[in-house]
Amino acid sequence: SQILDNLIAQGKAKPMIVVMTNGNVAQEAAPGESSLGFYKPSFMLPHTMDGKMEETFKDVIRFVEDSYRVVSDKSGRAIAGLSMGGFHSLHISRYYPDMFDYIGLFSPAIKPRPDVDSPVYKDIDTTLETQNKNGVKLYWIAIGKTDFLYKDVTDYRAKLDSLKFKYIYHESEGGHTWSNWRDYMICLLYTSDAADD
Repeated sequence: SQILDNLIAQGKAKPMIVVMTNGNVAQEAAPGESSLGFYKPSFMLPHTMDGKMEETFKDVIRFVEDSYRVVSDKSGRAIAGLSMGGFHSLHISRYYPDMFDYIGLFSPAIKPRPDVDSPVYKDIDTTLETQNKNGVKLYWIAIGKTDFLYKDVTDYRAKLDSLKFKYIYHESEGGHTWSNWRDYMICLLYTSDAADD
């Protein structure tokens, strides 16, 4: 929030409403911050990456549009996330292929869980083709060279290439780290401004 507020104050980013949803719907808050107190965190919680977040995301859009004065079409909407948030951003944007003009994937998880059967994760190529046909102003992917998700992102980029889906790719040093994600946000904002020119 500080990075974004500073960029807006400096005139380097356009004012915007930022909504940060909880992609782990079964997790009230981080350990020590929830009603459960301190507990051993688990990587996979109930409903983690099971399609429910993507299926219900239109409710988030409706809430924002009902609560704030916003541009209510894809030209006024962006979605971005890091790690699992990148996973959600990737799959929400292609599941609703005419909802966002700007997509940012920071060290994104790509593959759905093998034990999940959700309509969200079926026919991925067709939904990507539709998203590509509908057009986006910016599809931005970034990852560090030593990130454990590097191979999956490389494979995903090959899929986009095979579909002639245009994107901007940013590769950095390092891995799955906050220092990278802070840099990616700044790079994405500068790139999205250039995409508008």
